[in-house]
Amino acid sequence: MKTKREDGNSVDREGDWKRQRVADYPSSPSEGPLVPYNDDDDDERRALSRVGGEGNGQRVETEEDEDDDDPYGQGSIAGWQNRQVEVRRDCPYLDTVNRQVLDFDFEKFCSVSLSNLNVYACLVCGKYYQGRGKKSHAYTHSLEAGHHVYINLRTEKVYCLPDGYEINDPSLDDIRYVLNPRFTREQVEQLDRNKQWSRALDGSDYLPGMVGLNNIQKTDFVNVTIQSLMRVTPLRNFFLIPENYQHCKSQLVQRFGELTRKIWHARNFKGQVSPHEFLQAVMKASKKRFRIGAQSEPVEFISWLLNTLHADLKTKKNSGSIIHKCFQGELEVVKETQNKAITEKKESSGEENGTRKTEDGVTEKDNNGAETYRMPFLMLGLDLPEPPLFKDVMEKNIIPQVPLFNILKKFDGETVTTTVRPPARMRYRVTKLPQYLIVHMRRFTKNNFFREKNPTLVNFPVKNLELKDYIPLPAPTKENEKLRSKYDLIANIVHDGKPDEGFYRVFVQRKSEELWYEMQDLHVSETLPQMVALSEAYMQIYEQQQ
Repeated sequence: MKTKREDGNSVDREGDWKRQRVADYPSSPSEGPLVPYNDDDDDERRALSRVGGEGNGQRVETEEDEDDDDPYGQGSIAGWQNRQVEVRRDCPYLDTVNRQVLDFDFEKFCSVSLSNLNVYACLVCGKYYQGRGKKSHAYTHSLEAGHHVYINLRTEKVYCLPDGYEINDPSLDDIRYVLNPRFTREQVEQLDRNKQWSRALDGSDYLPGMVGLNNIQKTDFVNVTIQSLMRVTPLRNFFLIPENYQHCKSQLVQRFGELTRKIWHARNFKGQVSPHEFLQAVMKASKKRFRIGAQSEPVEFISWLLNTLHADLKTKKNSGSIIHKCFQGELEVVKETQNKAITEKKESSGEENGTRKTEDGVTEKDNNGAETYRMPFLMLGLDLPEPPLFKDVMEKNIIPQVPLFNILKKFDGETVTTTVRPPARMRYRVTKLPQYLIVHMRRFTKNNFFREKNPTLVNFPVKNLELKDYIPLPAPTKENEKLRSKYDLIANIVHDGKPDEGFYRVFVQRKSEELWYEMQDLHVSETLPQMVALSEAYMQIYEQQQ
């Protein structure tokens, strides 16, 4: 129904009424709002255009924003209103910002709605709230508590509520750096030369890269693994620059990168980091195989983590990754099985003795039932000798000791390792050494009743581990290339206590001063190199000398 106005133009009152009805009452619950309190920082709704200059230190930006009177927070069908967001360089509430309570290590969820969309952190009390429109939790908190300064956890923009203007003040940059640490490539290259300590807000000193990690609940197996991997320079440098993996949509990769940047950040507000977000990504990616509150072994965790990171990082164009570049070596395996088993295998596969290709490389069979093939590895498992069953004359258990070179003979190509299922005799020989060698001492064994721990001490060198003296290595493929078989220890994970009740700690080396530190969750202390070799080594990372 159209009516005439005094100026002669017609007005469609019926259409206006219908549009108003649709805006006020959604026709069905499914058409209602899916995400409440979206504001003008959403990428989908932003149409930013500058309409004014920066005269007198202020500028005005026009954005498409929600209708603040819309009870559903999704805007009315009548259209978006154009709002003007004023940008100021001064704010009377900046002195209320309390950096002591700010902690950006935890998941970015609103403390009221538990949503992770459009979350703001109150810079006065440190709590997270959603949105900043008039119906939002952050707006309500600003009125109830009198807290006025908020930062958007995604865009890093700071706003004053309930006034709604944006604050552009350089004094807030340190908060942005803590929220999202960033490094230039020049800074990354200088990290191993930095000898300068940093100071936290509480006055304590800490070394970037040598900060403690919170043990949330039986997560020491994660902490020692992370601290060890932080010593692997190419891996650390790769994850300090987010552009290297911006194509990757894996939450595990992104969270591992964030944790790496926080550990090496020199401007933290506190001298420790909580790996809470990383642990949540681990629980989701591992389908709760590794979870908070359940103890696991570091060797299982690092094996899963490296393989998952590699699978997430590799692309269709490039099947390799920084993981394989650092840790992948190659073994030649000779497997001898019983003749009966070989005969059955031949009959079922229809193959004669000869050479055939497998997924891992070339496999050869001879008439004696020996099968030879090559396989890549990220870690070498070392078997410890059995401890004595009986006590000595002093009624005390004898703790045996074994040199690392003795248990490395497993990979000399001659020592036979017997497997029970399936029954076979295995011989291993290293054909390619990785840049970073991970070795694992098999301390724990499971039987039908309980877990046992082998207390045998392993004697190993901290520097100059020369592998070619103990295991045969292939000659370099290139003429001018030198065989690099000498390694230095950079991380040593140890286990203390009983098999099911013990805990893990790690010794790591700081390259800038070649000092050793002992790290156990939040505890970080300098130690002597001689102390590193006196403990029950569980897993080690060696770096190849260049």
